[in-house]
Amino acid sequence: MGLSIIILAAGQGMRMRSELPKVLQPLAGRPMLAHVLACTRALDAGDVCVVYGHGGEAVPAAFNDAGVRWALQSEQLGTGHAVQQAMPEMQQDGMVLILFGDVPLLLPGTLQRLIGVTDAGEMAILTVEVEDPTGYGRIVRDDGDVVKIVEEEDATSEERAIREINTGVMLCSAPTLKRWLDRLGNDNAQGEYYLTDVIAMAVADDVRVHGVKADNWVEVMGINDKKQLAEAERALQARLVDDLMSQGVGFADPSRVDIRGNLTCGKDVFIDINAVFEGDVSLGDGVRVESNNLIRDSQLGSRTLVHSNCHIEGATTGDNCEIGPFARLRPGTTLADDVKVGNFVEIKKSEVADGSKINHLSYIGDSKIGKGVNIGAGTITCNYDGTNKYITTIGDGAFIGSGVNLVAPVDIGRGATIGAGSTITKAAPKDKLTLERSEQVTVEGWKGPAKNN
Repeated sequence: MGLSIIILAAGQGMRMRSELPKVLQPLAGRPMLAHVLACTRALDAGDVCVVYGHGGEAVPAAFNDAGVRWALQSEQLGTGHAVQQAMPEMQQDGMVLILFGDVPLLLPGTLQRLIGVTDAGEMAILTVEVEDPTGYGRIVRDDGDVVKIVEEEDATSEERAIREINTGVMLCSAPTLKRWLDRLGNDNAQGEYYLTDVIAMAVADDVRVHGVKADNWVEVMGINDKKQLAEAERALQARLVDDLMSQGVGFADPSRVDIRGNLTCGKDVFIDINAVFEGDVSLGDGVRVESNNLIRDSQLGSRTLVHSNCHIEGATTGDNCEIGPFARLRPGTTLADDVKVGNFVEIKKSEVADGSKINHLSYIGDSKIGKGVNIGAGTITCNYDGTNKYITTIGDGAFIGSGVNLVAPVDIGRGATIGAGSTITKAAPKDKLTLERSEQVTVEGWKGPAKNN
């Protein structure tokens, strides 16, 4: 029996107070809708249709490679009307699962339970028990099956005591759903077509309605404003960190870490407070990340140590590297094994071979650095002439003194030594001392500039 999925993502989200459509609001580094789509991929559906509206083409444009079908709800006439927009091109048989683009924390296992209890010709809805059901429709059961959803204003005192509520997620056969949608009316205060009305139709047609309970409210919570978005962020972060801890990753404080992408870790990894991981990040065995670090789209080799307050993006390291504190690795940086990058060092689009050290206050850009090189404090590779970028090459075992300017393109030979304070514009031969300094001059009678009044 085939499965189709409809995701309702057309809501305006006025309470977000944002120009960005609600389903594109970021959650753990990805649009809210991305989490719903990720959940559906585990269900092996033959057809996934996203109904969009508010924000126009911005929503499908953000997911142009998602492999889903898009249906426009140009008028906001309710959830039932939204589902109708997806039906014309849907598979005519099989089951239809209806999800919501602003309910991003659902787990595939919960939906698989919903699918597992439902036979052809039956219906299932996802419910949840809450401590305070005030304001929600109550689930009324008879012999375990759902027989109605009663709104609070219509509920008896006994029904108001029920803590099981409807989440809106439902599953039923495609032909039956189409028949019920055709019978929907909009005779209500809002003049809208409500999807929940089909549950009463199912009961009236003697269709069995299963009620499957989600494990907790957090999984099915809808997000309508920035406060709820922040609550969902913390809930999702807790879930991600719990999963990593179950794999053996250590955290100084699990509540003070943010994962905004995919973080994979080897054995004996430890992460201190206020670490942020964005995009695809891989940490090898024994990696230690100290406090206040941002690591984005990078791979760190085994036993690498990242001291506090570093910014690492698009970089790769070998094993046993030491980075920081206050270091910045920019895209295209590749460190081999046993490399040391110290405080206030910035490296961009450069290769640093085994055992080399750049310890203090240096900028290394567009460079190829050999093995066992020592680069002194305040060294700069002058790689940009205002129009083009050029490469600096430093051979194995070279020693670069402090305060050196290497004006690219330039080659520093193997084993060369560059004297402190030099500005090098020509190739420096291997195994020799090269320096460039003018004669020290004191200018008599010189006066500094006067301050303008």
